[in-house]
Amino acid sequence: MADPVADCGTVETVIEDDRWESAGLPALAQRATRATLNWLQADPVEIVVMGCDDERIAALNADFRGKPRPTNVLSWPAIEHRAHAPGARPELPGGDEWGDIAISYDTCAAEAQAQGKPLADHATHLLVHAILHLAGYDHENDPDAETMEAAERSILAGLDISDPYTETVT
Repeated sequence: MADPVADCGTVETVIEDDRWESAGLPALAQRATRATLNWLQADPVEIVVMGCDDERIAALNADFRGKPRPTNVLSWPAIEHRAHAPGARPELPGGDEWGDIAISYDTCAAEAQAQGKPLADHATHLLVHAILHLAGYDHENDPDAETMEAAERSILAGLDISDPYTETVT
């Protein structure tokens, strides 16, 4: 289903695992997209988010990254991003189609439980992370990782979601 995201574009959500419907993935994807694009001050874009399970994401991870195992989230930018200085904010992609995202319910739910976080908060973090990848952010080196994590922290704080990089002590 395609949903307009208040002046930020369209998020098409494809549900392959019904647990994502129960978890509210369409609303989570809209919220993450709106917050990320507002933070980036980006023009409206189109993003596709697929909610799947570990089996499906493992197959995608094998096909596209040569890593035949489940992961929490994958993203496929629609364009090749321009190189940028380490730690610099990347230039936003042109055009309105930014790319696709797949998120695994199994891995996301297991990580949320292990970290003592609400599933919605963890899924929102992973979606923000993936949208930043679509925007050209990466974490291939320490300066870029620091820039991307700072962006995630700022976006999530605006959504009243705790810093995902702070360890909780129980």
